[in-house]
Parts: sequence; C-alpha cells; structure tokens
Amino acid sequence: MTDFETLIYEKNDRIATITFNRPDKFNTIRPPMWDEIEAAIGLANHDKDVRVIILQGSGHSFCAGFDFSDNLDHFDMGGLDMRPEHWDPGIDMIVATNPYLGPVPKFMSIWKSSKPVIAKIHGWCVGGGSEMALCADFVIAADDARIGTPYSRVWGCHLTGMWIYRLGLTKAKKYALTGDSLSGEEAAEIDLINEACPIDELDERTRYWAERMAKIPTTQLAAMKLIVNQAYDNMGLQSTQTLGPILDAMMRNTAEGRDFVRTAMDQGVQQAVTDRDGPFEDYSQGPAHMKPGKGRK
Repeated sequence: MTDFETLIYEKNDRIATITFNRPDKFNTIRPPMWDEIEAAIGLANHDKDVRVIILQGSGHSFCAGFDFSDNLDHFDMGGLDMRPEHWDPGIDMIVATNPYLGPVPKFMSIWKSSKPVIAKIHGWCVGGGSEMALCADFVIAADDARIGTPYSRVWGCHLTGMWIYRLGLTKAKKYALTGDSLSGEEAAEIDLINEACPIDELDERTRYWAERMAKIPTTQLAAMKLIVNQAYDNMGLQSTQTLGPILDAMMRNTAEGRDFVRTAMDQGVQQAVTDRDGPFEDYSQGPAHMKPGKGRK
C-alpha cells in the first residue's frame, strides 16, 4: 500500500484499486487529488504484475464533483484565484489547460493508461466526478447511483468531453442543455455506461469484469485499448478538451456564475445548490426516488 492524502492505492495480484478517500465530503475534488490520481495510475502502469485498475469511491458516493466550499481557497495553484473579484482570465486559461497544473490533463491519465480502468460508481457521481468516471474504459454503476452535470445550469462546462463522445449528438444535447441526472440503470440503458446492477451486487460484478480482463495478457489489453482510443482521438478529443476548460472558466465568471459563488461563500454551499437545482426539483432538491441510496459504508 502507498500513502496518499486524498486516495488509497492497493494491489491484489493482477488488479490495482484506487479509492477516493474523502468520504465525509462525498469524495469531492480538491488539490492534490488530481495529481494523486495521475500518480496512482502511474504506479499501476509501472507495476508489471498489474493488468487491470479499479477506480472507486469510499463512503456513500463515488465523487460529487469539485469542492467549492471554504471560499475556494484550496484552489490556489499556479497563481489562480477562484474568487470572482480576483479572476484573471489569462491565468485561468493557463491553469485549465496546462498539463502540469490543470485537472483535466491529470484526469486523462485514466484514458491514456495502457492498462484498462474500470470505474465503479455508487451514490453521487456528478460534475467533475462524472468527467473522471467516463474517462474509464469500462463503467459499472449501482442502479440507484445518480450521474449528472449540474454545472450545465451555472458555473461550468463539459471538461473532458466524455459525455459527448459516449452519447452522440442527440442525447449529448439533451443532457448538456438541461443538466438532468440519470440513475445508474438509466445510464446503462442509453449506453452512457456499460452496466448497472443492485448496490449489493456491485462489488461482485466489478470484480467479475476485472478478473475477466486480467486473464488477458497486458500487451493484448494495451493494443485493444489503444486502437479504440485512437479512433476517438482522431475525432478531435484533444481539441474538445482544450476548449472545454476554457469555456468552463468563462462560465464560472459570468454574472450568474459569480452570483452562484457569492451565495456559496456568504450563505453556504447548500444554499447555492438549492437555488440552482430547486427549480428543477432534482439532485439534492429532488424527491427520494431521484437520490441514491446510502451505498456501502
């Protein structure tokens, strides 16, 4: 086992498991999580015994997106100040797209890994959490998990582009223009993810697919992953990922985006989320059937 601040890395025979480990904060993303994801993916790729990687979350959720609590002070990197009154579009552009600083290039270590990555989703998988999960090669979710991009409504834009490339034009537009969420079951039905199952079967089903892939030689897995990924890279994935974070920075600093952050700072994150999602009656503001179960402890 290797020590990290925001995640746990473990290896069992041919399978490495990376677990986001901020359960009290729904595994929300803040530095140094994206650096540690890249480092953990690197560990698995350097280990000749590892053939498959599992990506999962501790506690009651996979990942509830970026952490915009504490006045965003934890996002002080590369000179970037996320507070609306201090926004520098040039610095934001550099941080968003720089492979050494920006979250998206770090998330893409999942995509670029020669060893297949299985994302195992339970609870909330929203915003940046969904961007990470959809970078994986195989995505399996609890049928009551909730997956979505509430940033579509305010304070954000698609980052990795995986919602677009996985869904195609018709469905990608639907979710981009509404921010609506899906259950794990619904996500599997529209091919956003590979499979959904009851929460009490999620560990077993994930292990089944990991062990099945691990029977195949590392070189063969790498070749098959590369040829599929290359097709999407040829469709302009890199260009999409350059534009997405730049647009995300702009949307975080529109009048509505600044109001969203000020509400979070002055009245708390929950109030900002209530104002955003209340009119749509979903996410935390939705009825019980539109929320995930407690998941595993």
